[in-house]
Amino acid sequence: MSSRFAKLGLALGLMFASFTASAQLATNLGIDVRAMSMAHAVTADPPGIMSIHFNPAGLARLEGRRMDLQFLAVDMSVESKFSAPPGYNVFGFSDDPVVCADTPNDGSDVCRNFRSSTSTIAGVSLYLPIVNDLVDLPPGPLVAGPIPAFSIKPPGSKFTFATATYLPMAAGFYRDDGDPGNFMGRRVALNRITYLAPSVGYQVNDTLAIGASIGFSYQAVALETDFRSPNELLGFARIIDESLCAPFKGESNFALDIILFGICRPNEGLGPFKSLASMDVAMHQRFSPSYNLGVLWEPNERFAWGAVWHAPTKVHMRGRYRIAYSNAARETVNGIGSSPTGAIALAVLGVPSYLAPEDVGQLNMDLVMPAHFQTGIKFKPTERLQLNIDAVWVDYKEWDAFNFQFDGTNAALALARLFSPGSTPTSLYFPLGYESTWNLAFGAEYAMTDRLALRAGFEPRASAIPDDRRAPLVPINKARYYSLGLGYRWDKNTEVDLAVGVLQSRDDIPAGTSCAANCTGINNLVYNPYAGLDISTKASITMFGLAFRTRF
Repeated sequence: MSSRFAKLGLALGLMFASFTASAQLATNLGIDVRAMSMAHAVTADPPGIMSIHFNPAGLARLEGRRMDLQFLAVDMSVESKFSAPPGYNVFGFSDDPVVCADTPNDGSDVCRNFRSSTSTIAGVSLYLPIVNDLVDLPPGPLVAGPIPAFSIKPPGSKFTFATATYLPMAAGFYRDDGDPGNFMGRRVALNRITYLAPSVGYQVNDTLAIGASIGFSYQAVALETDFRSPNELLGFARIIDESLCAPFKGESNFALDIILFGICRPNEGLGPFKSLASMDVAMHQRFSPSYNLGVLWEPNERFAWGAVWHAPTKVHMRGRYRIAYSNAARETVNGIGSSPTGAIALAVLGVPSYLAPEDVGQLNMDLVMPAHFQTGIKFKPTERLQLNIDAVWVDYKEWDAFNFQFDGTNAALALARLFSPGSTPTSLYFPLGYESTWNLAFGAEYAMTDRLALRAGFEPRASAIPDDRRAPLVPINKARYYSLGLGYRWDKNTEVDLAVGVLQSRDDIPAGTSCAANCTGINNLVYNPYAGLDISTKASITMFGLAFRTRF
């Protein structure tokens, strides 16, 4: 039964894999207002100074000295629903408080009144680089700005130099106490903040330009979550605790300890629906460099082709972890470890015979942010109408597995290595099996007047996550992105852009189909806090943007 705590170590890998994937699947969002209004299909028509990200070759089109200030408001909604399918039970028990509306501890092991429960997020969480801590923002939209960018092209030069501050990745949320989704993250955040991006664009000739940018970024990830394990073995543990051990609860009987390995010693035993522990992990890297390369070919005013390569980025994050074990977990492990036969069994498995209230320490992780390639065209079928089409590839196959290194052994890791091939007493190997993706993006711009342009975009995003790895922590799988916007030329040196974009994703995870959420049976060793339950997820990210661009 103590082997169930192996899931604490395995879940560490799963949680970071899932949340990192979720944030990365939101790539490109909220970086530039004009790009946002055209569904980011701007590789052949890069948006001003933020060509730094979308295609550095586009910098060569800028003249003189320029400054962009961008303002962004983001509202995120994530909802998960849990329900019990017909015949739901874990080793005969069905009184799961997540889906059972019966009075708690009413003496019945079978639920008589099932319900569907809903998990929602209460607000946005961010991991701030200065305080190095997770901060919960007040409920409501996240407002950022002014976010600056600058460029200069000396008179007569073929070179344009630029830099910018932007957020290529920012995601995070927190839930209220008692929310049924807290077993998939109470507070989570993943940020990548590019604080400096020295870049250059070069005009090779009248039709061809090339460019490059280097980004210096701060990367951080933080997670706080509760753990439980609705597993057949823990169901069996509850039967032993409530039936066989009931007459001997809390007693230390030598004969009983020899025969039952000390399993009847705890005053509080284990069960499939009880909390096992809570975990708090935070890691960061202050200096994380990356680079982008771009090319832009514009043979005439009505057609252009562009391409950009975002090189894979190696990130080495360091941080700390804290695992606090529940009373039931501690009493069970310590009860087994205090009996002669139980201690021998644990020693054979290499498992500690004593579980402290908590384990704390340091850990680190090497992570490669996947390569990203995007190419596209723009063409103008009429003088006023422009259409953009981009093809987007992201090498999520790079995430075949994650590997975590700890500064020493701990109880959860010692157990996890028994069930995770490739792990050691101080490291955890977690396989992922993600898939690289291709998708198209479409943008349109119509010049109403010489000053006013209307824009729209659509991007159907593919999912890199296999069906058997879907989870409520990763609500962005296959998604649809819709956008509208406008651009207004205030005067010959000043432009204003407005945009609104919406990313929507829905998913259904039938009971037993995903071993990152609801696998059933005795072998669901990967973390499955909602084993046997039907899960549906719905995520929506709404963004409003304002950009002020001027030459001076």
